[in-house]
Order: sequence, then structure tokens, then C-alpha cells
Amino acid sequence: MPPDWLTSPAPVAYPDALAAMESRVDSILAGEKPELIWLLEHPPLYTAGTSADPAELKDPARFPVYETGRGGRYTYHGPSQRVIYAMIDLRLRGKDIHAHVERLEDWIIRVLADFGVTGEKRADRIGVWVASGGHEEKIAAIGVRVRKWIAYHGLALNVAPDLSHFSGIVPCGISTFGVTSLRKLGCIAPMQQVDEAFRRCCDFT
Repeated sequence: MPPDWLTSPAPVAYPDALAAMESRVDSILAGEKPELIWLLEHPPLYTAGTSADPAELKDPARFPVYETGRGGRYTYHGPSQRVIYAMIDLRLRGKDIHAHVERLEDWIIRVLADFGVTGEKRADRIGVWVASGGHEEKIAAIGVRVRKWIAYHGLALNVAPDLSHFSGIVPCGISTFGVTSLRKLGCIAPMQQVDEAFRRCCDFT
């Protein structure tokens, strides 16, 4: 059975998103509901993954900070960033977490290609990267959690967020590379068009 798709038109509070994901994971484990791909935005906030270093939270008073069980370090979420939470049953997909992360990265790269942007993976750091102004910048972050082989959390693609909001953290613990967005790269893409590309390029079948 293919995954359900859900798009939230209004920003979703982070605690509400966490509760909804946990509930859906329970339903998938019980065999009551299929996998879910959830497209949403959050109000401005920072999240701390399981490897987060408090020293990398440079401005803790700027936005709300939420602890989360996903992997990774500090990440920013906010308006005009497409967040996709993918609740995926890895029992049906080889029980391979590394392969799942790579599948998410490849998905983003296919979407970026739709907009004429070349996204790339790096063996030593998770996420999707682009060449910008002679150096690399991160355009999409990935963070996942797995419970009883159900993966959740997912990815965040910078469509047109306020990139200055990233300055309150060391994004994903990497200070040697900046962050970018489709808009910064000169690509004006309505969120609906981005969502259509994610649907078209998805291989979670």
C-alpha cells in the first residue's frame, strides 16, 4: 500500500507535530494505518537532536528551542522552508537506516534538479549541498528517528526562508559551511510547485 500524503496549509507547532508523528508511528506498528508523508511548515524555532552541543546554540533567546529524539544537532525550522516528515516502515525496506537516509537525500536531489539546481551528497556529512559563490552551502537538512523499525522525522528544504535565522545556531554542528536556499540561488519557486516536485520525484511506493 502506498503512503498517505498530507499537506498542512498553516504552520504547525512543533510539539503538535511530534505528538502527531508518535501517534502515527503507533498506528503503523499496529497495522491500523499506512505510512505517511507529511508536508508542513513550522513557525520559527530551533530543534536539538540527540548529538546537540549546547555551545552550538548561540542565541537561545531568539526562538523557542525544542529537544527532539531525532539524530543530529541543532537545526532551524521556519516559514518558507518545506519540512517533510516521512513515517516509513523500514521493515518493508530492508531494515537499513543508512539506506533510508540516502533515499531521503536522493529524493531532495531529484527535486532540486527539477528547478535546475545541482544538489550533492557528501560521505562525511548528512544533508544536501550545492556549490554557491565558489564554496559549498547546505540547502537541505535531514534528521531521522527510528522506533521498532518505523522511521520518522525527515527532511527540511530551504525554499525561501529568512537565512539570517540560522545565525542563532551552528547549523547541524558545521561551522565551516554556510546555508543557502532556492531563492538565494535565484530560483523563485512557489511552495505548491515544490510540493508537486516532491510528489513527482518520490519513490516511496
